[in-house]
Amino acid sequence: MSPRPLKVTDDEVFEAAQRAMARLGPAELTLADIAAEAGVTAGLLVQRFGSKRALLLRIMQRFSRGAAEMFAALRRGHRSPLAALRAYGECMAGMAPTPAALMRNLSYLQMDLTDPAFRPHMLARARATRHELHKLIRDAVAGGELAAGTNVRQLARTIEAVIGGSLLGWALHQDGPAAKWLRDDLNAVLKPYSK
Repeated sequence: MSPRPLKVTDDEVFEAAQRAMARLGPAELTLADIAAEAGVTAGLLVQRFGSKRALLLRIMQRFSRGAAEMFAALRRGHRSPLAALRAYGECMAGMAPTPAALMRNLSYLQMDLTDPAFRPHMLARARATRHELHKLIRDAVAGGELAAGTNVRQLARTIEAVIGGSLLGWALHQDGPAAKWLRDDLNAVLKPYSK
């Protein structure tokens, strides 16, 4: 057995928790699971965060502030706003490597939407994401990738709806990989606006 590290940063704990969350739903996840993933003791996590709920709330607080950073990375990695928009769809498809994984993610989403301590952070993330989608769509219009006169607000809202619905549709039909399913739906939405 390798010795446990004396120190682990909060970011390392959060990353370990996210790896554990990818395998376990909220009801199954324990501080011991997170601790094992981080290479520390559950006692250390209790000492630092207090409880599993408190740790998950801290992760949600951090997540709620990350939309701009995520979209900036998508822009850096893609040649155009429209390509970055499509890459966002690919990121969302990453929540569904399997139908079971998507259901686990939706279980955490249920907690985020119904727990009064979590909901403001989820709402902040949703608003920040929509703001970033507006910017990508505006830039795609300005760059000639999407038609002039595109209703930016409506298209951003439609993209949000299509991504969520597409993931559920894929989970029901399980026809090919989620990324392709979502990409096809997103392309169908963008086609009337594309030049």
